[in-house]
Amino acid sequence: MDGSTNSLDDVSAESSTGSPDRLSLMEVRLQAQEDEITLLKSSLADALRKLRLHEQQIPLLKQQLIAVNPAAARVLNHSCYVDGFSKPCRLSTSSLDGFHHTSNRVRRNSEKSKDSQDKTKQRLSKKAASSTNLLTRSPSLESRAKDLISSAGSQGSRRGTQNQSIKMFIRGRPITMYIPSNILNYEELKMDLPSQKLDLDWVYGYRGRDCRANLYLLPSGEAVYFIACVVVLYHISNQTQRHYRKHTDCVRCLAIHPDKVRVASGQTAGVDKDGKPLQPFVHIWDSNTLVTLQQIGLGTFERGVGSVAFSNSDAGTFLCVIDDSNEHMLSVWDWNKNIKHAEVKSTNEAVLAVEFSPTDTNNIISCGKSHVYFWTMSAGTVTKKQGIFGKYKKPKFIMCFVFSLTGDVLTGDSEGNILTWGKSAADIKTLGKGAKETFQIMKQTRAHEGSVFTMCVLQGGAILSGGGKDRKIIRWSADLAPERECEIPEKFGAVRTIADVDGDELLVGTTRNAILRGTFSDGFVAIVQGHLDEMWGLATHPSQNIFLTCGNDRLVCVWNAEDHKLDWCTTLEESGLCADFCPNGALVSVGLSTGRWVVLDLQTKEVVSDLTDGNEQLSVMRYSPDGSFLAVGSHDNFIYIYNVTEGGRRYTRFGKCTGHSSFITHLDWSKDGKYIMSNSGDYEILYWDVASGCKLLRNRFESKDREWASYTCVLGFHVMGVWLEGSDGTDINALCRSHSERMVAVADDFCKVHLFQYPCPKPKAPSYKYEGHGSHVTNVRFTHKDSHLLSLGGKDTCILQWRVKGAGTGDHKEHLASSSSVCSSSSSPENGT
Repeated sequence: MDGSTNSLDDVSAESSTGSPDRLSLMEVRLQAQEDEITLLKSSLADALRKLRLHEQQIPLLKQQLIAVNPAAARVLNHSCYVDGFSKPCRLSTSSLDGFHHTSNRVRRNSEKSKDSQDKTKQRLSKKAASSTNLLTRSPSLESRAKDLISSAGSQGSRRGTQNQSIKMFIRGRPITMYIPSNILNYEELKMDLPSQKLDLDWVYGYRGRDCRANLYLLPSGEAVYFIACVVVLYHISNQTQRHYRKHTDCVRCLAIHPDKVRVASGQTAGVDKDGKPLQPFVHIWDSNTLVTLQQIGLGTFERGVGSVAFSNSDAGTFLCVIDDSNEHMLSVWDWNKNIKHAEVKSTNEAVLAVEFSPTDTNNIISCGKSHVYFWTMSAGTVTKKQGIFGKYKKPKFIMCFVFSLTGDVLTGDSEGNILTWGKSAADIKTLGKGAKETFQIMKQTRAHEGSVFTMCVLQGGAILSGGGKDRKIIRWSADLAPERECEIPEKFGAVRTIADVDGDELLVGTTRNAILRGTFSDGFVAIVQGHLDEMWGLATHPSQNIFLTCGNDRLVCVWNAEDHKLDWCTTLEESGLCADFCPNGALVSVGLSTGRWVVLDLQTKEVVSDLTDGNEQLSVMRYSPDGSFLAVGSHDNFIYIYNVTEGGRRYTRFGKCTGHSSFITHLDWSKDGKYIMSNSGDYEILYWDVASGCKLLRNRFESKDREWASYTCVLGFHVMGVWLEGSDGTDINALCRSHSERMVAVADDFCKVHLFQYPCPKPKAPSYKYEGHGSHVTNVRFTHKDSHLLSLGGKDTCILQWRVKGAGTGDHKEHLASSSSVCSSSSSPENGT
């Protein structure tokens, strides 16, 4: 595992000097093309499916019309068939008084000959491949027949009731939502903010994989570190957290003021929801009060802030910042006055660390790829001298450095060596009278196998070094004689950074996103752990305050939301993308990236069932309310249904839901466990009668009053208001209705968690918006009693636990019904989607 640590670190260091703009643009274009192809395929499949359905319905409708009104049947027959082909209906008001012609593009299938059917299918197939879907914007045949009946004869009265519906549009595709019967006047519905709010309760995770010098111990007994957009202050003894949350994107670096109270934190630039770059900055804030004291560099830094450091000899008056621009600009600020004293181009190579000399504010050192620079500041200008490696092999990276108590500069490099640097007098004989003093290597000490990732000076002058490949922490005397060493467990990765607690006890940040606490004698245990890669799977226990997460790092983690700890963790053979607890609470199913899914016993942590459906990734696992069925949604467009027996340990294939024209994204069971509502990648909403053999319910309006045991489908009447105008369909990754059915939490693609009232069926519904994630939010779930909400960050590998505050009054469903009368929206029912 650690054999690749150096290469991983080299890549992460070099990445800041690359130019990802062109690659990002190409990725955006590719994704747009893939989305368009998906839409076109789904439109074609949709058209052909409706074509087959209409073929089946025409004879039945004709029989019904003849029985009810022969005159209307003749009109329908004339309007549908001319010369053996389907033609647009052009009915005048004189012949059909009161008939409202809503579209001149309605096409019907001829039953006269197979040739005419083939021609009609060809025409529809071509039309379905256009940018908009012909059939979704045309009224259904059944609705058209009802209009004809009402207007053709002397009877005049309609049989049955109108099926009220409204349409929302995503990327130009209309999606019909049928209004429940208890809502009499949709237009008069009022959308309010939810009566509950969220407070950030706990942050799981630590960013050690690609950041350095990001773990410190404050005099208050709190360890300060960061992940996503949050700087965490974790009190080790009390096991409590406080959070500094004024950053707008991922935090990248930290520095502690000499007074051990004030903190500087720098962030990356990020982008807004339109893809435009935002400006990075540095915040200086008080760790006691969490009050921001100063904001530095807004509009000055580019891409992000890579390194920050306070001066020491002048009581921390100055702050040095190196940004992530191509030239890695080095600037020095009087941070209290927000005045920039000097700025200079640093290097085009990656910069990994910067520090002021502890004895002279005018001297600064920086290091990184193939360099160590000694800077001198004078009268507003900064000049640099490069360290001379001379007879020593020049390492690919200078990873870190410290100032020893004797005044020497010690660097750790990617070759595993600690180099002692000193100042040499000018070599006038060789370089002439103009020669200047140089910084050269005075001593080389072999320290680690692989990179030296970090170094730390203890109060007595001893030095600690942390290794990459060998995972060792070595204590050295002031003259670099080894004294003690220990090795951290392999499962935690390499040593990323070290913080001294009391000279004996240490805090260690690792490359596998863990923070360890321990000593050389007793070893180390994890006090903070997290995922290593993008997460998607999230499930909460049906009766306990525990939850499960899984992701691309192949880890399945079970967390205790009360103790804020990792209960246990196991590694799978493939990425876990979705999960759900069995209603009995004893087992959990995890869907993987290859179509395989496993069932784990929570007590023994063993796999009790291992099955495979298709060969594409699974996107959703969902047990029925009573636990008798399990639905498995796949990217192969199918939903696989299993009978569950023996308390969740035995699974037998019951059936397969076939009908979606794109991959399954979300699904929910009805409260009676007989029906399923599902969403797909092309924005379809389909309903299934599982109990009757996984049949597709063609008339979706028949499901408008059905009650759902959970609500995680992002498309549906009851959650239509969570979508912003102009959304492209991927802006919302997940949502979850609370168990009380009073609120719905939404995970969006712009790093935000939203809290809406439930139901929220009207556009532009108000919501509370919460920040903290530094990447797209992939999933949200409420705990079993709605006391907390969990949210997953994608690339930020962060889990945020939110406390739900406040309680709503009244029944929302009754509120919706009482404020109703007659809906003025579209009233044409639609078969299928």
